Amino acid sequence: MFQDKKVVVVMPAYNAANTLRRTHEEVMAQGVVDEVVLVDDCSTDDTVDIARDLPHTHVHPHEVNTGYGGNQKTCYRLAVELGADIVVMVHPDYQYTPKLIPAMVAVIGNGLYPCVLASRILGGSALDGGMPLWRYVANRFLTFAGNILMGSKLSEFHTGYRAFSREILEQLPLDENSDDFVFDNQMLAQVLWFGYTIAEVTCPTKYFTEASSINFFRSVKYGFGCLGTAGLFRLARMGVWRSSLFPADRRGHASENPSPDA
Repeated sequence: MFQDKKVVVVMPAYNAANTLRRTHEEVMAQGVVDEVVLVDDCSTDDTVDIARDLPHTHVHPHEVNTGYGGNQKTCYRLAVELGADIVVMVHPDYQYTPKLIPAMVAVIGNGLYPCVLASRILGGSALDGGMPLWRYVANRFLTFAGNILMGSKLSEFHTGYRAFSREILEQLPLDENSDDFVFDNQMLAQVLWFGYTIAEVTCPTKYFTEASSINFFRSVKYGFGCLGTAGLFRLARMGVWRSSLFPADRRGHASENPSPDA
């Protein structure tokens, strides 16, 4: 709980048995998280069994694998149904430190910004933290293209560590997004389309064997998907193309006070 606002962490999980307990313990140790929602996307290991033994955790196993985006759709829906005012997505593979949760929650809970990203690029140490050079170059190029086409100034679009106010989650047409990895990028594009401002905090980079990561070919597909999303955003803003991702009647319609108190 943060200033009477309910804080829920969502974990989109797939084969996270080796790191789940450690991640969960550190999440709860931050002292602001009320509940955890873990959605398992048909893991083949003991992720679900371990999750069911964890305190303050709601476990929702998918009957079929829906993909990373499909998993997140379930995560956010369940968090809103639980009455969350602030929702933080934390990957259960321990790639992102849960120690940033209080800072991210405070930004939203104090009404400063309704969306916060934990950026691996902002601090300038992504490569020192183990990010492969080809990923770093791709990240910088895709972020540059996204900023140009969508008129934003983010240090990176591609972090999986993010927090949202309840208002954003209720406003965005998330069901229109892909069930694949490009969901992440589409969601941030929608945040910008609806007129919300995105804040960033510096996040240390950690790459290790057990951290989940998509392979090169999936990364290429993701990259083209990001460019397609940014291009579609630009065309929709120019009024030459309509898209269900970016509804014309909601362009830039964020409230003047997009905090959880709104």
